[in-house]
Amino acid sequence: MKLRHKILVVDDELHIRRLIRAALERADYAIVEAENAREAAGLLRTERPDITLLDLGLPDRDGLELVPLFKQQSDTTLIVVSARDATEEKVAALDLGADDYLTKPFDTDELLARVRVALRNRLTRDGGNLTLSAGDVTMDLIARTVTKGGSEVHLTPKEYAVLAQLARFPGRVITHNQIMNEVWPHEHEHHVEYLRVLIRTLRQKLEADPQQPKIISNELGIGYRLRLGAEGLTEGGEPTG
Repeated sequence: MKLRHKILVVDDELHIRRLIRAALERADYAIVEAENAREAAGLLRTERPDITLLDLGLPDRDGLELVPLFKQQSDTTLIVVSARDATEEKVAALDLGADDYLTKPFDTDELLARVRVALRNRLTRDGGNLTLSAGDVTMDLIARTVTKGGSEVHLTPKEYAVLAQLARFPGRVITHNQIMNEVWPHEHEHHVEYLRVLIRTLRQKLEADPQQPKIISNELGIGYRLRLGAEGLTEGGEPTG
């Protein structure tokens, strides 16, 4: 199963939302929509979108006020999509924390290009790589696919989320709490046993010998890491010798 990148579209004009939805769905993104600031704030918390496309002219709040709030409340990549074309508006939005600014009317091909760039930047901003390989296992973080021996590995959303969290920092130890805060952000109590069960399932699907894991290693009492080197993952999708 391919797990699609999620995009939140915030615009009070229905025809604009429909235009953007059609373009994004053709490109195989998952879309959620809001027509005002209140709805957008709620969806930002519950849906955790990778990218937010934000109109500035919302009926209940000026979009410029939302830019710093949204950036503080989530790690979404924020692209302003607005009819305001004055240079000072663009500078203000970017200074407040927006990652990009696209002026209406826009070409949908340009919109898709901006989204692709934003996704690549999200994946590489912390030193991460777009593809990772370990033996016959390959993970493509842009396409959100995992293959083993050339065949797609079917992962649940939670399984992929854990694997992707480890893949953002290959070779580094990611603590139990770091993983659980990312994958189960709304749980009042984090139970590390949930994570252990999920890791066991991932090993069953990815490792040649789940009892002797070479891809996902355990750091006792601390967390897990995706292993680099001859017996683990290599960066950039290039196999070791």
